[in-house]
Amino acid sequence: MTTSFRVFATCDIGDAINILRDRGYQVEIYPGPEAPPKSLIVEKVKSGIDGLITTLRDPIDGEVFAAGRGTLKVVAQIAVGFDNIHRGEANKYKVPFTHTADVLTEATAEFAFFLLGALARKLWSAEHLTRENHWGYWHPYLPFLGDEVTGKTIAVIGTGRIGLAMIKKCTGFDMNILCYDPAYENRDYIKAIQEEKDLRYQRGISRERTWIEYTTFVDALKRADFVSVHVPLLREGESLTPTYHLFNETTLRQMKPTAMMVNTSRGPVVDEAALARALRENWIAGAALDVYEQEPLPANSPLRDPAIADRCRLLPHFASAARITRLSEDPEKGMAGRCVQGLRDVLEQNYGGDITQMPYVVNKEAFVK
Repeated sequence: MTTSFRVFATCDIGDAINILRDRGYQVEIYPGPEAPPKSLIVEKVKSGIDGLITTLRDPIDGEVFAAGRGTLKVVAQIAVGFDNIHRGEANKYKVPFTHTADVLTEATAEFAFFLLGALARKLWSAEHLTRENHWGYWHPYLPFLGDEVTGKTIAVIGTGRIGLAMIKKCTGFDMNILCYDPAYENRDYIKAIQEEKDLRYQRGISRERTWIEYTTFVDALKRADFVSVHVPLLREGESLTPTYHLFNETTLRQMKPTAMMVNTSRGPVVDEAALARALRENWIAGAALDVYEQEPLPANSPLRDPAIADRCRLLPHFASAARITRLSEDPEKGMAGRCVQGLRDVLEQNYGGDITQMPYVVNKEAFVK
């Protein structure tokens, strides 16, 4: 089958683009590693393209959708999140948009766990000690000690796909797990995890009996040694359970002074000014972030304060940055493959042209008849 659809991609997504070209698509790719200016996106949409491939850094709002009135048929986002796409405007102009959920679940969860371990065991501080030639002796507890992860209690905040994958990984480290989700509790999954924990203890794989339970947000913060954040970004008015600045001065003060937090969800879930103060004033012991309120992280961010550098790990929105997860052409394995498949589903009218049946379309509500 050959087609003649025109597509503009705001970044290079790898060899998956060739799937489109091999089918006759005309694909133009913005050449730089940085995001294209919005004016260029509007210009390309106004030129009559059929499809737009986007990232979280591209503002896709009413101006973009208006520019594509009557011609733009789909926006395919290479990300799980779609905070940058104005859902109301997409619905107004009847433009479906897709995302790449599921394929980055395990990669993001394992990255969150690796961040937790690196933070707890003070790997950054230890490597600097070695690289800067300040390691002049071996001592049982000087100049510092890290904290074990095995056997500790973690609060998993948000038990969607990635939160559940995080729970699975924590189970392998014999952690006790406190679960909180503002919208939905997957009690069948938690029951299965407890059964696995019990079996591990009964068969002598785990030396101590461990547990998992749902609880309240405040209770989870008060009891946890580690907190891992996996909630979507929901602002006031968007949900009965908003998550914007869920972690703020009040909630950060409810954590143990020895506790550490990892955020791989969305930056605005954490009030960064409050977090920087929490680290400076030792309300909590550490934090590791892969997402920020503004990306890239501004040069004047309080999180860059050298006084908290030993307790604050900062990564460049990197959790899904694994080779297969990002670039595989297989839509069951890679974000690029799923992005392309979502775009094709709409343009080639798969599923009988019924957008509500297309698995990667987000705003199905706009197309219910």
